[in-house]
Amino acid sequence: MPKVAYHLHRPERRSSCVVFASPHSSRDYPWSFLRHTMLDEQAIRSSEDAFVDDLFGCAPDFGAPLLCAGAPRAYVDLNRAADELDPALIEGVRRGGHNPRVASGLGVVPRVVAGGRAIYRGKITRDEADSRLARIWHPYHARLQTLLHEAHGAFGEAILIDCHSMPHEAVENTVPRGGHKPEIVIGDRFGASATAEIVDRVEAAFAAHGFRVARNAPFAGAFSTQHYGRPSRQQHAVQVEIDRALYMDEATITPNARFDEIRRILRGVVAEIAIIGARDQALAAE
Repeated sequence: MPKVAYHLHRPERRSSCVVFASPHSSRDYPWSFLRHTMLDEQAIRSSEDAFVDDLFGCAPDFGAPLLCAGAPRAYVDLNRAADELDPALIEGVRRGGHNPRVASGLGVVPRVVAGGRAIYRGKITRDEADSRLARIWHPYHARLQTLLHEAHGAFGEAILIDCHSMPHEAVENTVPRGGHKPEIVIGDRFGASATAEIVDRVEAAFAAHGFRVARNAPFAGAFSTQHYGRPSRQQHAVQVEIDRALYMDEATITPNARFDEIRRILRGVVAEIAIIGARDQALAAE
C-alpha cells in the first residue's frame, strides 16, 4: 500500500492565502496493486499527472503550501467524490443515478486508465475500496480543508489552485478555425467556483509568461473545484491543466528537453499567483 496519504510542503512563513495542490502526480505504485493489474508499469501511469508536483514545487518559496497526493490516481482518484463508486468494479455497490464519470470507469476507485484500458481482470471487494478511501482519500481532503481554513483565518479568504496536466491531444477539438491549441486550460466551473477577479488574475499570470490560455474547455473542473469553490464565503477554487507535451515525452513518461525551461517559467507564474493571495495581508494583520 502507499506509504502516506499525502505530502505537505509548507513555506517557512506563510504569506499567501493560496494553497496549491497536486492530486494526481503520485508515482508510488504499491507492488500489491501492480501484481493485480492487467497493465504493465508503463501503461498504469498513463492517467498520472507526471511531474506536476515538481513543476509547482516552488510554491513554498513564495509563501504558499503545496499539498501532493501520496497515492497514484489509478489507485484512488482524489479529484472524485468519495461516493463515486463504480458498481462495475466494486462488489456490493448498487447502481444509482447516471454518473458519466463512473459510467466511463473513472470513479473514485478507477476501473480504467487513459484510453479506456482496464486496470483489473475482475472486481475488487467493497472492503478494499473502503480501505483506500479511509487511508488515502479522507486524510488528503481533511488536510486540504484544514489548509484552506487556515488561509481563511489568517487572510480573510482562501484560494485553491488545483494543478493537473492534460494529454496534448485533449484540446484537438476545441481549437477554433485558424486558432492555436491552448497550452493551459483554467477551470472555474464556468464562474461558479471563483470570482471573475481571481480567475482573471490567474489567467493573466500564465499569459504574461507566454502561455496560450483557455477557460473551461475541455476541462471546467471536477470534484475539488466544485467542492471547495465557495466564492460567496471567500473560498475560491481554480483548476489548472498544463499540456504535457510542453515538458515531457508522453509515450515514455519522461521529462523532455524543455522540462527545466518550463519549470523555470512556471516559477514566475507561481510567484504571481501567490501574490494574488497576499494582497490583503496587511489589512488582515491590522
